[in-house]
Amino acid sequence: MGGGKPYHCDVCGKSFSDKSHLTKHNYIHTRAKRYHCDICGKPHPCDICGKSFSQKIHLTSHKYIHTGEKPYECDICGKSFSHKHSLTYHISIHTGEKPYHCDICGKSFSQKIHLTSHKYIHTGEKPYQCDICGKSFSQKHRLTYHKSVHTGEKPYPCDICGKSFSLKRNLTTHKFIHTGEKPYQCDICGKSFVVRSNLTAHELTHTNERPYQCDICGKSFSHKSNFNRHKYIHTGEKQYHCNICGKSFVLRSYLTAHECTHTDERAYLW
Repeated sequence: MGGGKPYHCDVCGKSFSDKSHLTKHNYIHTRAKRYHCDICGKPHPCDICGKSFSQKIHLTSHKYIHTGEKPYECDICGKSFSHKHSLTYHISIHTGEKPYHCDICGKSFSQKIHLTSHKYIHTGEKPYQCDICGKSFSQKHRLTYHKSVHTGEKPYPCDICGKSFSLKRNLTTHKFIHTGEKPYQCDICGKSFVVRSNLTAHELTHTNERPYQCDICGKSFSHKSNFNRHKYIHTGEKQYHCNICGKSFVLRSYLTAHECTHTDERAYLW
């Protein structure tokens, strides 16, 4: 208990850092049991692949993976999306709106979830814990990716070359190799990027902002990847291992680039 997780489930004792997370968790104990999965405790299973969800709306979104349906269309450019939150973020690219502000450093974000993740930089909190090995993460998608290391699951195949991925966003990025598309453009200099995180890192070169500070030596960095690389100077840790040859790397991006040497694939992310 404790440790920055003040909200506790009265039924099973699990703790959460945010009250809304506890509310969603309580759904498992209190809501409809008619389609209850005896193994994972989530009452809404997919009738196509069997994966279960705690909320029906998540099941509905999940099914778009199987059907390819994209019901949410941008009325500015006509691009369609399978998830409403993806459309909301996309529209902010047109408008430039960033209504969510960090009350610690003042940085602004287009989505509330990005602000929440950003604040973990200041607090050091890692609320997403792997129930297999106990490792914790500050972002939910990093936990999702981490779990695939345990399961080996790669449910997102490329319909062009057949390569499969553990995360849908990795499949999306991979497809840009085939199309050559670079959808994320810098408003200041016009340079374009395949990955949004690379655009975010690039934008800091215009502002000279250095939001990532080492708590050991105090050195600050504008790029999170450089900050992560620097931390390993202190620890010497190489946590990313190639499943093919066993070689280890400080950063996951280094591992990804290395893996391409085994497949002859070249991912031009910049």
